[in-house]
Amino acid sequence: MSRTIIASTTDEAVAGVEDGSTVLVGGFGLAGMPFDLIDALIRQGARDLTVVSNNAGNGDVGLAALLNAGRVRKVICSFPRQSDSYVFDKLYRAGRVELEVVPQGTLAERMRAAGAGIGAFYSPVGVGTPLVEGREVREIDGRAHVLEYPIKGDVALISAHRADPLGNLVYRKTARNFGPVMATAATTVVAQVAGIVPVGQIDPETVVTPGIYVDRLVRAEARRLTVQGAR
Repeated sequence: MSRTIIASTTDEAVAGVEDGSTVLVGGFGLAGMPFDLIDALIRQGARDLTVVSNNAGNGDVGLAALLNAGRVRKVICSFPRQSDSYVFDKLYRAGRVELEVVPQGTLAERMRAAGAGIGAFYSPVGVGTPLVEGREVREIDGRAHVLEYPIKGDVALISAHRADPLGNLVYRKTARNFGPVMATAATTVVAQVAGIVPVGQIDPETVVTPGIYVDRLVRAEARRLTVQGAR
């Protein structure tokens, strides 16, 4: 029997997210961003959130809108600043949001480690830079490595292309990005999809995220957005 709940609305899909939660948000910039789930989270009202994502928001939409609503306490990401990250820039310079920068591969691996039950791991990335100051460093095979800990989410909000009622997910091209690894690393995984098809219509060989990882599923039309440069 499927454990995946098919929600009627995005508001129902994000119900119960608590203040202070760590929320993993899929997307590489705008590609694969779960816009409708983020909008619903803004309406839901959870505050003091720690958001883990590749970027720190683009333009006024998606993650940037969540930041602008004052709901985020801390951002853990790889690329906090680009030409259209004016919302994050404003909040960070005003001291209204904390930032932890994590190299992109390390960010993905820290979430993968959480999903795999790995307690910690060593990586050579970042050694000798301010990013790892004060952290444990060990020489492995003649090269310095820094100790990294898993990143586990209370909730993951991800976007996929299609799903079946069992929660099996198929992604579309680059929109796949962090969705699969985030789906393994959170206590509650919520996926928005452009379409839900009957069981058996998705070739098992194309399933990227098995339904066992997906707790809630909701249909929401994919958006194609172009955000202008910084204001």
